[in-house]
Amino acid sequence: MDQERTQDYQNRLAGAEKRVSEIRGKINSVITLRILVFLAAGFGVYFFLETPWVSFGSGLTGLIIFGLLVKRHGNLSLSRKYQESIATLNQLELDAFQGNFEELDTGKEFLDPEHDYSYDIDLFGKGSFFQFFNRTKTFGGKRKLAQLLTLNSCDRLNEKQEATQEISSKTDWRQHFIATADIIEEMKETEPVTTWLKEHKPYLKSVVIQILRFIYPVASLASFILLSMDLISYHLVVGLFFGGLIVTGMFIKKTTAVYQVASKNSEIINQYAKLLQAIETEQFDSVIMKAHLESIRTDKKSAAAILNELGKIMNQLHSRNNLLIGIFGNAWGLWDLQYVSKLEKWISMYKNQAEQWFETIHEVDALISTGNFASNYPGYCYPSLNSDDNVIKATSAGHPLIPAVKRINNDILISKNNFVIVTGANMAGKSTFLRTIALNIVMANAGMPVCATDFEYSPIKLITSMRTSDSLQKEESYFFSELKRLKFIIDKIQTDKYFIILDEILKGTNSKDKEQGSKKFVKKLVASGSTGIIATHDLALCQISEDFSSVINHYFDAEIIEGELRFDYKMKDGVCQNMNASFLLKKMGIVDD
Repeated sequence: MDQERTQDYQNRLAGAEKRVSEIRGKINSVITLRILVFLAAGFGVYFFLETPWVSFGSGLTGLIIFGLLVKRHGNLSLSRKYQESIATLNQLELDAFQGNFEELDTGKEFLDPEHDYSYDIDLFGKGSFFQFFNRTKTFGGKRKLAQLLTLNSCDRLNEKQEATQEISSKTDWRQHFIATADIIEEMKETEPVTTWLKEHKPYLKSVVIQILRFIYPVASLASFILLSMDLISYHLVVGLFFGGLIVTGMFIKKTTAVYQVASKNSEIINQYAKLLQAIETEQFDSVIMKAHLESIRTDKKSAAAILNELGKIMNQLHSRNNLLIGIFGNAWGLWDLQYVSKLEKWISMYKNQAEQWFETIHEVDALISTGNFASNYPGYCYPSLNSDDNVIKATSAGHPLIPAVKRINNDILISKNNFVIVTGANMAGKSTFLRTIALNIVMANAGMPVCATDFEYSPIKLITSMRTSDSLQKEESYFFSELKRLKFIIDKIQTDKYFIILDEILKGTNSKDKEQGSKKFVKKLVASGSTGIIATHDLALCQISEDFSSVINHYFDAEIIEGELRFDYKMKDGVCQNMNASFLLKKMGIVDD
């Protein structure tokens, strides 16, 4: 836990809570004023009844002030929600520092036993790395973050690191983006919106309708003026009233369908416009972030302003629910047709760009999580990239999910075409060490800092076989599932270079068969020039180093001191000689001796 970051989050939390308290006080004042204005206006109307123009003026003034106070109340409520989100975010970071992140999204929908590595290293699910560091606030952003971790790509690592570093330095901006997105009460998918925009078929293209929507409001207004001057009969005004209802009624079914979409998505459109504005108004220098800025750039208006226009149109269309607008607005102004026509014009101009804008928001949402992680752990290092013989040369590497006060770090050196065999007693730390290497490779390939003080890295893809299970649904035995996984690895390394991590393979067969099969499989990997590591209890497997100089033996040890089993979780050179199964059976009272 970094003390400076902890203090910063505590200060931000206290500041946000103070602002929430101040805003609540202002909201209470506005509520009181609204009541007083309402009473004063009512009193003015009643008291000056004998002076109609004064009475009318009192009522109108009160109505205007009341409306302004309602708007002020709405703005203050949004500000309160924003500051509450800021407070929640900073409390979340403080809790995560303490290892309390169980309430966060687990990303369980991304669990995939057939993926190259994600299932084996607990990348998703309860207690996973994804749950620990994910701060995305959009469905699209969450998917992008999952893709970043599972793409298994070594491309553009320098640019990814540059973007992560830049975002990590912008704490105010990161929190502003997250809090702005968090104001949306329910996280929604954007795909239905973009699909609707692309597939919507305009139904107000008729020249007659376009002429009517411009002429009708003017004609209605003129009829009121002429009627007040006794130049026309009221029948014309009434005729226009019913004529407008008939015209809008002709399209009521299609208009209602458009309204339903607008009603569902107006909030997300308005909020995404604010997220676009947050991106557009920030200065970025990294290649990736500048490319994101370029992707939302338009010739005239900003993308945020354009998307905000759509939100306003949707909000105005939503106003048809108001009884006065629904009847009189449509009767004398063709309200529905006015705003559906504006909507269709917007769609025809920007339907293709909108999808890119949403995509950019999601990409940035994902990158904010990597930048936030880098900011939280300044003691971690960015891998220095090389193309020499060392695939990984790390100093004090550890697993980021293990608290620093409990974590035992190890130095790692694995060169190209080296295959490391790790032996050790039960619970001595072999599997944790394997997951440490795997997760740090994933983090490195995502452009993130890794849990180490120094990390030289020759970029490489990752593939693992650490956790297999049988399948009743597929009628597959545990052993057959293992074989399928090993075959999967063999096929993969035919087409590309991978760092291979194996944990106790061929567990589903007898010990002699397991020993012989494991030897043959590892020899095949070594002969192919593969790089990787395998953890095993089979000491006979270590004999492969006698035939191949590229095979290196390491081990994790355990000692029995004063009747207690002790682990130091430090990797050592050589082959483990101390096993502990018998001791543990006796210690736990399972066997007598």
